[in-house]
Amino acid sequence: MRVRDPDTDIVPPAAAINDAGTLNMYRPTPNLMQRVHLIPRIAAVVEVLEEEGIGASRALADTGLDQADLRSPDTRVSYRQVEAVFRNATRLTKDPTIPFRAGQRMNVCAYGMFGYALLSSPTRTEGIKLAVKYSRRLGMVVDVAFSRDDDTATYILTPLLSRNSPKDVYRFALEFAFATCLTFSTDVYGPLFKFSCLRASYPAPPHVDLYQSFFGCPVLFGQAGNEMEFDAGWVDHPMVRSDPAATALAADMCEPLLDDVNRGGGIAADLRRAMIARPGWFPSIEAMAAEMSVHPRTLRRKLEAEQITYRQVIAEVRMKLAIEYLRSTEMTNQEIAARLDYSDAANFRHAFTRWTRKSPSAFRQQQEQEHMAVAAHTAFFVPK
Repeated sequence: MRVRDPDTDIVPPAAAINDAGTLNMYRPTPNLMQRVHLIPRIAAVVEVLEEEGIGASRALADTGLDQADLRSPDTRVSYRQVEAVFRNATRLTKDPTIPFRAGQRMNVCAYGMFGYALLSSPTRTEGIKLAVKYSRRLGMVVDVAFSRDDDTATYILTPLLSRNSPKDVYRFALEFAFATCLTFSTDVYGPLFKFSCLRASYPAPPHVDLYQSFFGCPVLFGQAGNEMEFDAGWVDHPMVRSDPAATALAADMCEPLLDDVNRGGGIAADLRRAMIARPGWFPSIEAMAAEMSVHPRTLRRKLEAEQITYRQVIAEVRMKLAIEYLRSTEMTNQEIAARLDYSDAANFRHAFTRWTRKSPSAFRQQQEQEHMAVAAHTAFFVPK
């Protein structure tokens, strides 16, 4: 049996579009008790309930979580905890807008570095592959598959929460997932994006008109599966690096990574911010100079005055992003390399080793060991 080198990632892709235009991958049955998932999906529901006058402590009943956990980027939760919050929501209010409004809060920022990686994808197809492969890490309560024919693209959603859930909890989870997919797609494709058809496996609820107004497309209930269709042309559009909404989201997500190197200000700090704000964009000095309306020689001279080169600035930004990708995602070297504009995983690996004196796999292993040491001091809570 061949042993894989974790630094080369020369393995068949876990998610690939086959000849029939279907993007799917094998996933084991999820461990519903394991606390490895990001907190934003719970936080989104709690925030909406608070708008209705329902306190966080009531919304978080039977989860073992408190408001401090909602604010901590290090908090990890289990599917059982997510299900408990959904169950609380259906018990505490009959307002049918709750899951839709919560799903609207799941913009790209909610996914942390996974969200930044999606915006950094070299093509929209690569972004879809990433979203499908890591859907469980992206705040979804469903597994996601993708299919495409000539004119129609389809997301296929498979619920992950317990099949023994009450029907209202099952529907709440899918309503949240549908709304999340729309919010995510609008962030990636732009504000004009919309689905052309939505299919749900459950019967039509009393608030069926809400679906029509929220999604703006035909909605069919009692179907064989849960699907969201849209015009396949959206997938073929090139990634727009200068989209103002995406730029704002990217800056919010990643500018804090540059706090230490940008503290002194200056032209180098401006360049780092410009690169961070446009995911996947590492331009030549000529292109950057044109962006800043200065001559390349002027830009070089200003950088020399700060005792730094343009090449060093790019390397700093790539290093900061690479460290955060390795620290907070499970992305492969090849996936990270593509989003840092390296030609392949080997070039990324060599660069990372030069920066940190550790290979990406050794760095990630060290981070995991440190995380496990911290987790060993935290009591493991299994919600009721």
